[in-house]
Amino acid sequence: MNKQNKILANAIRFLSIDSVQKANSGHPGMPMGMADVVTILFKYFLKFNPKNPNWLNRDRFVLSAGHGSMLLYSLLYLTGYKSITLNDIKNFRQINSICAGHPEYKPNTGIETTTGPLGQGISNAVGFAIAENILKKKIGNNLINHKVYVLAGDGCLMEGISHEAMSLAGHLKLNNLIMLFDNNSISIDGPTNLTVSDNFKKRFESYGWNYLAINGHNEKEILNALKKSQTSKKPTIISCKTKIGYGSPNKSGKASSHGSPLGENEIELVRDKLKWNYKKFEIPNHILNKWRAIGSKGEKNEKKWNRIYKVKKNKIDKVLKNNFNKSVKIEKINAIKESKSLATRKSSELMLSTLTKDKNTLIGGSADLAGSNNTKTKYHKVIKSNNFGGNYIHYGVREHAMCGIMNGLALHSKLIPYGGTFLIFSDYCKPSIRLSAMMKQRVIYVMTHDSIGLGEDGPTHQPIEHLSSLRAIPNLNVLRPADRTETIECWELALKSINTPSVLSLTRQNLDPIRKKYSKKNKCAFGAYEVLRTNNKIKLTIIASGSEVNLAIAASHKLAKNKIYSKVISMPSHELFELQSKSYKNKILNETKYKVSVEAGSTDSWKKFVGDSGICFGIDAFGKSAPYKDVYKYFGLNVESIVKKIQKMIIVDS
Repeated sequence: MNKQNKILANAIRFLSIDSVQKANSGHPGMPMGMADVVTILFKYFLKFNPKNPNWLNRDRFVLSAGHGSMLLYSLLYLTGYKSITLNDIKNFRQINSICAGHPEYKPNTGIETTTGPLGQGISNAVGFAIAENILKKKIGNNLINHKVYVLAGDGCLMEGISHEAMSLAGHLKLNNLIMLFDNNSISIDGPTNLTVSDNFKKRFESYGWNYLAINGHNEKEILNALKKSQTSKKPTIISCKTKIGYGSPNKSGKASSHGSPLGENEIELVRDKLKWNYKKFEIPNHILNKWRAIGSKGEKNEKKWNRIYKVKKNKIDKVLKNNFNKSVKIEKINAIKESKSLATRKSSELMLSTLTKDKNTLIGGSADLAGSNNTKTKYHKVIKSNNFGGNYIHYGVREHAMCGIMNGLALHSKLIPYGGTFLIFSDYCKPSIRLSAMMKQRVIYVMTHDSIGLGEDGPTHQPIEHLSSLRAIPNLNVLRPADRTETIECWELALKSINTPSVLSLTRQNLDPIRKKYSKKNKCAFGAYEVLRTNNKIKLTIIASGSEVNLAIAASHKLAKNKIYSKVISMPSHELFELQSKSYKNKILNETKYKVSVEAGSTDSWKKFVGDSGICFGIDAFGKSAPYKDVYKYFGLNVESIVKKIQKMIIVDS
């Protein structure tokens, strides 16, 4: 590194060292090791404008190795982002500091995504790269022509999600994607040779990536590799051989610099070795000004870009505009008119058919289950390596990567991604779903085969605890519709929930319609509403969701024959119901003394609604392999068993 660039890199190193030491917590080693690489990247290659962090055509920089977050915060402060002040840097890992332990996405700050769970940033970056190609096709390459850089560590590449995401990226030939691999050969437990013997070159080339290996502290090699990556016809990985904790006399190259502060004495030794004669957190003006000059270059780039953008703004706004009201109305009218018994996965497909006839920013997909999830319609066009003009992605059997990629699609430019798999496989998707919720992204998870109703595939494929588990995630709407009309309304809610991801829990088996009349009102928006009342004066409230609403209705009619009158509540969303007024909730729940719930899954999330004296009809064991009606009967989820238990409850109590 030449003297000036070494000084610029050292500014990153010492901000990172001092912040971690002050917090007495953090990971100084990676920022110290990768400071040289990112200095060259930001100075000579990265296209960004700190004065407008949301510039559409900026290059994206994703820190997948999120534990090294001080590297990102230092860069944002040094280059002039208003989102990060020196005071924020000093409050690293403290309450309400933007400089959190791992990067947390906040719009218009330069922090592009929330990372921390290793490998997530890689899948997000693949999503960014796909989104860039989609927009390039829609808008034109004179306006959309940026790169996506992702910094990943050894841990990111050990996680299975890295394989899934990188395999798909190679298949799609995402030549706008460049990975900087911090190949420092150290993880928390020690040298990576404790656990890894991979031939990285062969591994990444087998994915269809361009592989470059460099010394991560050699300026000429860093420059040459980044230059080559700009014109590659494939995604590029630059394996940067670095020393973790670079500059530390006693901890460089060791696991002791990975996840703990260096200590005051060692920091003084680093200052001596790197000739950094400044106090803690001191970045002298002559160094800070050079970094700010690097940041200011992007302002000129954006001004040039804006001249073209202003001419095409109306066209771009039209391309990125969404209006789903017409589609919702058409489908709701059709649902009432046709009044068919349909699986909600099929109802979802019909809704998607109407949605995809119109131009919008919906980008669909499935983890090799398009025919089972009913996520692909005849109006979809498949996105391929040689044509990103489509609106459907075949993700392959890569549930984990699919969901991480969808987060990237949503974050990049507010495209609306949806992807399908079986509800049982939400376990593979959970880390990404959780991050969707944390980042407040409109990502739609279409999860079919949502209960024992899938029958013969048996307990390995029959979700039991999954709805309760998903309902426990903050800021996630779990939507379980009971018929075609409810499915349409749930789709409408998912599409319009700008700051909340949604899970659509859909059936394999056919369901009879519960709604007979067309209504403009979206009743599912209340989370729960009355669908049947067998008398003005009732003793019992039966609450159900999805496929079990039909079962609840049948049980209610049978109870009425025995002079036990009830109302049936369809509750497609616990989360939306909890948002309603106290009076509305009382009206739904507290009209009767007796309350029961019916759902073919874990009863955990229902107990709060029926109370200690109520009955939760459900399943708190694994399923069975058999025709679905037999499985329902085996677990007591049939009219006879439900009626018998309710009668016993009421008679015993009275």
